[in-house]
Amino acid sequence: MTPEQNDSVGIVVPQTLHFDQPLTLACGRALPKHDIVYETYGSLNPDKSNGILICHALSGHHHAAGIHHADDRKPGWWDSCIGPGKPIDTNVFFVLSINNIGGCNGSTGPTAINPDTGKPWGPDFPPLRCRDWVESQYLMMQHFGISQWAAIIGGSLGGMQAMRWALEYPDAMRHCIVIASAMKLSAQNIAFNEIARRAITSDPNFFEGRYLEHNTLPRQGLALARMVGHITYLSEDGMKQKFGRELKTGNLNLGSGSDSDVEFEVESYLRYQGEAFSGSFDANTYLLMTKALDYYDLAREYNDDPVQAFSHAKCAFMVISFTTDWRFAPARSREIVDALVAANKSVSYAQIEADHGHDAFLIPIPRYMDVFHAYMKRLKQELGHAL
Repeated sequence: MTPEQNDSVGIVVPQTLHFDQPLTLACGRALPKHDIVYETYGSLNPDKSNGILICHALSGHHHAAGIHHADDRKPGWWDSCIGPGKPIDTNVFFVLSINNIGGCNGSTGPTAINPDTGKPWGPDFPPLRCRDWVESQYLMMQHFGISQWAAIIGGSLGGMQAMRWALEYPDAMRHCIVIASAMKLSAQNIAFNEIARRAITSDPNFFEGRYLEHNTLPRQGLALARMVGHITYLSEDGMKQKFGRELKTGNLNLGSGSDSDVEFEVESYLRYQGEAFSGSFDANTYLLMTKALDYYDLAREYNDDPVQAFSHAKCAFMVISFTTDWRFAPARSREIVDALVAANKSVSYAQIEADHGHDAFLIPIPRYMDVFHAYMKRLKQELGHAL
């Protein structure tokens, strides 16, 4: 490892854990068996009290830190926060990052083979709720012999999973760190998700979700869905700073030629993002995940009272939001904080100035890193680790 890489977890190898026991889902159906792909960073201490679970967002997966080979130029999606000396310090903590069921990065999902048919699950894969991911993560916890997580941490949809953990298994965690998240989606968020889903299902190569059986992919629809989603993850100021009205090709001067030659930088960027995503992500997984996101409502079975819901939690909370995040606005994080305070729970809150919109939770913004570091020092102190 070179000096400039001494804060990296280095080369990591994804692993697969197979579960033969049926997993009963919230919809009433069960997966007869399933696989979970995961990565770990750091080592468990003797009493297994230093475990941290990372919950991923909509298009996330198990590869959260490090690289997969020496020439890998794309580290894990949260490499800025996980590693030696980073906020989630792998010199101190054992970190588990998994690809949720329903995913398309190796864990059992729509692209996996349905044992009843011998064909890909496709649209027949059972609908999921956030609590289903918690249940499968709990099986992973048991596999590693961990009785209580030092913390469960997640951004966006990952933060929703972390909060669900606090209600479903209140004794199984000491800290819950919720970043750029909400207790339920707004109507506007649901609307954006529906537009993205409609883009996919309207693709002529969708074949009612059985595109793999037709040896094709709804790439155009999935690319459009990603483009719509990506716009909502960015802020207006951030897009202005990054792209402005700069041209990739062509000229806007009168008499300079055909307007068909004109392409703005932002157009080129969105097309690239859409095309790359459509070749790496599964359309049925996208439909499944966005529906689970839409259905999430932390307080639904608690008389729609978030204070009553959080009264079941026993852990301490850290909540972080970002000023230009309009997809999961700071107001949604303050709702979480207000409910926790009213439920007499220990909670810290930070609102971070950032121009990056919802994507800010993935970016090493200095104050964000300082706040994250400071809170994680509390966890180190609890473990008796010298600072």
